[in-house]
Amino acid sequence: MLGFLLRLLPFWVREPLFIVVGTVLGVRIMYLALRDDDWAAAGLAVVFVVFTAIRVRAVVRALRARRKPSPAAHADGTTAEAAVPLPAGAPVQAPPRTQGQAAPGTRPVPDATRKEPNVWGQAALALGLFAALGGAMWAAPQVLPSDDDTPRAVSCPGAEEELPKAYRETSGAVTGDELCEALNRPDLAQLLGTPGELATATSRSSNTAPLTDGKVAQPEAEVTFDTYTVHVSATYNDLSIAQYVKVLEIGGETDYEPAQVLGRPAVFSSDHTMEITIDLGSGASGGPVGQGPLARTLSVAFDRKDRGGYYDITVWSTTGGFPDDSVLLAVAEKVLPTIPGSAA
Repeated sequence: MLGFLLRLLPFWVREPLFIVVGTVLGVRIMYLALRDDDWAAAGLAVVFVVFTAIRVRAVVRALRARRKPSPAAHADGTTAEAAVPLPAGAPVQAPPRTQGQAAPGTRPVPDATRKEPNVWGQAALALGLFAALGGAMWAAPQVLPSDDDTPRAVSCPGAEEELPKAYRETSGAVTGDELCEALNRPDLAQLLGTPGELATATSRSSNTAPLTDGKVAQPEAEVTFDTYTVHVSATYNDLSIAQYVKVLEIGGETDYEPAQVLGRPAVFSSDHTMEITIDLGSGASGGPVGQGPLARTLSVAFDRKDRGGYYDITVWSTTGGFPDDSVLLAVAEKVLPTIPGSAA
């Protein structure tokens, strides 16, 4: 298609275009070849140079032909013959008239002369146009932002195909996709106190709470950074934050602290994560479940009246540390209002 379009261009536009493109590409590729010691690229540059030289020779020959035109030709394609001198006293015979030829003494009306295009104007226009295009392509990497080597934060996985029955039976229940979109904020790393980091992994699930026979919806989402991992879940049961605090007291937990987020009851608690070792080299399915690093969790009631159901926002790191409780409060105050549904 490109070759067909190039053949439609006039000679004095097409040939200068080939010369400019061949020269630019040949010089550029030759420079890169010499810099990188790439002989294959050097051979390609030589091909462009030879191609350009052939085009320059064609243009030079065309210019010489225009300066020294061939003998004039008649309209019927025959060339004008030189006059032959007649002997003295020989009768001069008028040439026979053909039908439609003008009578002697009448001056034929010359045809309107066709104005030829300005060759130099076409060539200058072509050179200027493609010089401008070449300059724009050359300056584009400096003007436009380049993202070839720029790391990007990962996005949330694609939408889940089918939700469990508990989500259809629970009014206002959100999905793991919605939790992931709310948690994977551009300013999440800044809220965590590590503004230079980008999310390296995300996950989500729309499962049900364990030991509930699939009747309690419990969507989850997780965003991982180099320093911290943030996990958020929503549990749609009847357990209130006040009852949850009593469960902690009965279990002998002492590392908890009541709080309030967005006017709702909340509580801080700490617990160890689970660690699972999978050995792919030996063919074994995996090692025993062990104790992972300590995590800090902020549980927030769905509403101010604490009528049951809560969000869990958990932060941990592979080093075993986690940020201050004020960081979890800041994350909750930013993330919870963006979760869709009546509970948010």
